[in-house]
Amino acid sequence: MTPELTALTLAALLQMLQLTLYSVAGQKQVGTRTALKPRDEGISLTGKAGRIQRAMNNHFEGLILFGIGVMVITYSGKNDAMTALASGLYLLARILYIPAYVFGWVPWRSLIWAVGFFATLYLLLAALM
Repeated sequence: MTPELTALTLAALLQMLQLTLYSVAGQKQVGTRTALKPRDEGISLTGKAGRIQRAMNNHFEGLILFGIGVMVITYSGKNDAMTALASGLYLLARILYIPAYVFGWVPWRSLIWAVGFFATLYLLLAALM
């Protein structure tokens, strides 16, 4: 498996971990009964649980673009040491983004997010070159 595909797989597992963290934090905040009922009406989480939810949603958004970048690089055969590095940087940024968002690391949260964004941008542009 290429380093890019490995990073994508680990990023997907990270998303599953975030979903678990969100589920536990959300249930702790609203209670098991509320967490188990249908979502006909939205449940608004606040504080740390809300930040965990927003970090998870942010990763869903970024993971789609990163996945496209990895697939295009892989299938076009344009992967190299730089695309492997960009994929590793994306994964590292997404790992660091969770505590940065949950604990409000200002301005580091935005800088960490930017590393992941530009790593993804690099993959997409490298595929076109």
